[in-house]
Formats: sequence, C-alpha cells, structure tokens
Amino acid sequence: MVKLIEKELSYKIVGVLFKVHKNLGRYCREKQYGDLFAKLLEEENIKFARECPIPIAGRKSNFVDFYIEDGVLVDLKSKPFVTKEDYYQMRRYLESINKELGLIVNFRNVYLNPKRILNTKMYIS
Repeated sequence: MVKLIEKELSYKIVGVLFKVHKNLGRYCREKQYGDLFAKLLEEENIKFARECPIPIAGRKSNFVDFYIEDGVLVDLKSKPFVTKEDYYQMRRYLESINKELGLIVNFRNVYLNPKRILNTKMYIS
C-alpha cells in the first residue's frame, strides 16, 4: 500500500488553492494570489507562516511563500510554465529543513494542477 504524505492537510490546502484560482482567474500577480490564499487559510483555521525564511548554507536568504502546519511548503507561481529550477528550488528547501512535502502551484494554467514535490533524501537509507 502506498502512503500518501500529509494526505488530509494537502487535501485541505489544494481545496483552498482551487478557491483562489476560481476567484481570481489566471492573470493576477503572485502577491494577489498569496493574499487571498492567506485569507482563506485563516478562515479554514489552518496555521501558516508567510514568506518563511529557509536557511541554506547557514544563511536565511531564501524564502518559501507559505509554510503550512509545520509540514507542507507551498510556492505560488504566476508564469507561463513551471521550470526545472522551480522544482530544484523546492527540493533544496525541503532538504534544508528536513520536511517531506512541498507544493508548487502555477495559477497561470487554465486548470490548476498543484505539483507535489517530495524530499527523496528522507527515503534513502
């Protein structure tokens, strides 16, 4: 049997993300998506930190858009497509703070399709 990481929490998060996409559409700025996402998370009583610093190489110079319930990182995008660099960035964040799951969400897509990024280093013995 396959274990889905942060199943209940990620289900709630994705539901909120769909509400944001439905409400604002495809062509807003990341900050606008983030503002509504934060508001809806508060309404759902989901704890989060926004623009949370991620220490990499001893410096807190990297920031993830949302760190939710001490378990899931969420990076919001509003661009034509998600790049490999976006995936690598999320993996670095996950590895740096030793968390299992990150979501990359690009609101520019016609149909919202959050990408689940796993910290594979947690599963290598």
